[in-house]
Amino acid sequence: MFGPLGLSLAPYIRSSRTLTRWVKPVANWYVNLSGYRKLGLRYDDLLVEEREDVQRALTRLTPRETYDRAFRFKRASHLSVNHVDLPKEEWLKPEEDVRYLKPHVQDVASEDSERAVWDQVQVERR
Repeated sequence: MFGPLGLSLAPYIRSSRTLTRWVKPVANWYVNLSGYRKLGLRYDDLLVEEREDVQRALTRLTPRETYDRAFRFKRASHLSVNHVDLPKEEWLKPEEDVRYLKPHVQDVASEDSERAVWDQVQVERR
């Protein structure tokens, strides 16, 4: 989603080969510039945990995913304190940067919207 209205240009850009060829190198450059992969983090590790939907989604992770997430954070904070990056062969590769938390966040959001609809249902007595 983009902005408060939930608008996103991503589907439009993905539908056009020309736009994809123009935007993809810039997107890759930006991801490399951000440097989170150099610390071994995944994109979903950067989601703001203070959001209620993300907190609820974190409770749905498997024990292994929770452990891996905590390990990535500890390793990244250790590297950050020492002002070093992982060796280049240990950097997270783009194909390994899988969105593990996004499906859970989307499930939480859809459950919230469904709950809001059901909370507004008016029951009529006959």
